[in-house]
Amino acid sequence: MNLPSNLFPHLLLWLADAFYVASLGVAIYLAPWKRLRERRLLNVYLGSCVMLLLIWTMSAGIRPGLSFHLLGSTLFVLMYGWELAYVGLSVVVFGSILDGASDWSSYALNALVMGALPVFISYMVYRWSIRRLPHHFFVYVLVNGYCCAWLAMALTILVSSSLMAVSGAYPIYRIVHDYLPFTPFIAFAEAFMTGMLATGMALTKPHWLSTFDDRRYLIGK
Repeated sequence: MNLPSNLFPHLLLWLADAFYVASLGVAIYLAPWKRLRERRLLNVYLGSCVMLLLIWTMSAGIRPGLSFHLLGSTLFVLMYGWELAYVGLSVVVFGSILDGASDWSSYALNALVMGALPVFISYMVYRWSIRRLPHHFFVYVLVNGYCCAWLAMALTILVSSSLMAVSGAYPIYRIVHDYLPFTPFIAFAEAFMTGMLATGMALTKPHWLSTFDDRRYLIGK
C-alpha cells in the first residue's frame, strides 16, 4: 500500500485519475451531508480523519509499495455510510501524501485502492448481512466489524500486490514470498481494531454508527 507513482505506467495513473474523479463526484453528490450539520457529529467526523491519518503514519514495509498499515475503512463505513467514508478516506490519503508517504501523481490510485475498494467491500458485506443474516447485535459486530474488516484488508493487499505484479514493479516471486505471507496478520490487526471499536461505539455511542439501529439489533432480542 502507499503506492508510489514510479512503480506504475502513466496510462494506469491517468485511468485511475478519471475513475477517481467520477466515483468521488458520485459520493459527494449522494453523501448525507445533513448528518454532519450537528456540530458534535462533525467534530467526530473530522477527529476520525485526523486519528486515522495518525494511524496510517505507523506503517512498516520492506520496499516502496510493499508496506502495511491499518486502513480503518470498514469502521468508517459503519460510522458514516459509504459516501462519507469515501470522502473521509480521500482526505486521509491527501494528508498522507502531504506527510510524504507517497507522491501526488499516484493520489488517485492510492485513494481508489485504499479508499474506494475497501469501502465498497465493506458496504457490500453490510448490505448482504442485512438481507441474509439474523438482525442480532453479535451478528452486526462479528460480521460487519471483525470479518468484514479482515476481508477488506486482505483484498486490498491482494489488489495492490496484483497491480504491482502486473505493472512489473516487482517480480511475482518477491511479492508472494516477501510480502503476501504477512497478510493474515495485518488483516487480523485490522479486524481486531474495527471489531473492538465498533462494539464499544454500539454500547456507549450508538449515534456515532449510522449503520446501527437499536430497533433492529437489540430490541426484542
